[in-house]
Formats: sequence, structure tokens, C-alpha cells
Amino acid sequence: MEIVVPRIDITGPELLNHQRWVNKYLEDMNRRLPPGGTFMVQVDTAAGRKERILARWPRPLNTLIYTVDYLTHRVWPKLPGLRGLYFAMTKGRDRVMSEMEVIGRLYACGFRLLETGHAGDGRVSMLVEKTGEPAFDPHATYGPLIRLRRVGKGGKMITVYKFRTMSPYSEYIQAYIHERNGYDGEGGYVDDTRITTAGAFMRRYWLDELPMVWNLIKGDLKLFGVRPVSRPYFNMFPPAFQEYRKQFLPGLIPPIVVDRPDTFEDIWLSEKKYLDAYAKAPLRTDLRYCWKAIWNIVVRRVRSS
Repeated sequence: MEIVVPRIDITGPELLNHQRWVNKYLEDMNRRLPPGGTFMVQVDTAAGRKERILARWPRPLNTLIYTVDYLTHRVWPKLPGLRGLYFAMTKGRDRVMSEMEVIGRLYACGFRLLETGHAGDGRVSMLVEKTGEPAFDPHATYGPLIRLRRVGKGGKMITVYKFRTMSPYSEYIQAYIHERNGYDGEGGYVDDTRITTAGAFMRRYWLDELPMVWNLIKGDLKLFGVRPVSRPYFNMFPPAFQEYRKQFLPGLIPPIVVDRPDTFEDIWLSEKKYLDAYAKAPLRTDLRYCWKAIWNIVVRRVRSS
């Protein structure tokens, strides 16, 4: 049997963690490669860093050291007004990134993941292929409070506000996670490793949705309705349903909380069932769905997605 060795056009000269401007570096690699060109990048992951710290020191000292390291290298760089000071002091060296954040950055910069290789020290090698041009998002936010571009009524893009529950750049790998893991039947994906530990806690108690009350006040959303979704997610719906869905105002609490669909197809069928009923009797439909949603959230512990 012939062993096929992947072609590598460019290999990154050092760990991605030491690049001052990570995305600019990846965008430069994108410009240097032809369509279909490949690039090998290496990264020291946050999980690997945590393992090394906990293994190096005895308890409970290791927990204290890791907590300080986490606050210094993962929280501080994301705080508005203070991140500039962090990067001025570190010059971008030794940046801490999760594996999912790196994959998200790669997809945002016009690559797709072909292969990964894990070393024993927590370092990961990623072979990626150029598939297009980088996405330049002037509205990108990667702090605790995030702005998300979502498809609103009439197909107009609206900005919704949430507390961050996923690693940065997660929005660029939604299709990748969907294809790799599949739907979990609760509005998310099986083993969605984009979700952080703090994010899982906030989702359990719907805390991440609190900033969206501002969208409710502004009139971008109503209390109950189809979930405001990203453009890539919206494009996964059948074309006819996309046009139908655009006729309605999105909502804070979605129909999937009531129906708890098992597959992606069941999601949009659940939304269509709600929209059909809402078109005939708006107030009665929303009251009925809201009551069922509250029951599922309070009694059945359905989490945010």
C-alpha cells in the first residue's frame, strides 16, 4: 500500500504564540500561497500549558500558579482599555490560545484544516489549505461582552449583544463543527469544544443572554421567536425557508426550547411550525410557546445554546 505524504508549501518558522499580530501573519501566508496551497503552523495550546503548570508544581501551589497565569495571559489581554498595556509589555510573545481559537483564526484568514498532529508537550501542528481570501471584520470583538452580526427581519444584518461563552473566532468554524460533530438535539453541537468552562456555566443558567435584553428594548428582537443566527448558519437552511424566515422578527427565546429537535432538519421544521402558527394567530401562539418554554427552562433545565 502506497503511503501518501501531504504536500507542504510553507512551514511556519516558529510557534504561532510568538507572533505579535497573529491574523496579519496568517493573512500574509494567505497572500503568499496560491489557491489550494498548504501551510503548516505550530501552536502551544492553552490546554497543554495548563497541563505543564499543574504537573510541575505540587498541590495546592499548582492551582494558585495556574490561576495567576490564567488571569494574566487569558483574561487581561481581553479586557478593553488594558489589552494594549499587556501587548506593549509582552510584545505579543508567549500568547495563550486554545486549539479552537487557532482553528477559528485560520478559517477567518482563508484556510481550512486538513490534518492535526499532537505532541506530548501540548503542542499541536496543523496542516491547512488556502480556500479563499481572509475575512476582514471591522466589528469583531473578542472581550467578555461581544457584538454578533445576525440576520434580522427582512434579511437585514443586526448587531446583538451577548456575554462570550466560546473561544474567539468560533463563528468562523460553525460549519466545521457541524460537519465534524453533528447536532446535539438542544440547539448546539455534540462535544462542542468551542465552549469555554465559564461559558458552559453561563449557558446553564441563561446568563449569556442577558445583554440581549437591550436588543429587545431597541426592537431588534421580540420576546419569543426564531433565533437570530449568523449568516453562515442562515445559509445552511433550505433557500425557500430562508426567504420565509426573513419575513419575521427574530426572538430572544426560540422554538427549539419548546420542541427540542434532534437534527438540524428538525430545527428549521420546528421554526417553520412556529412561524406558520404565528402568522395565523400571533398573540395566542406566543403566549402558548412562552409558557412551554418557561416550563422547559425551569423544570427540565433546558440550557441556552
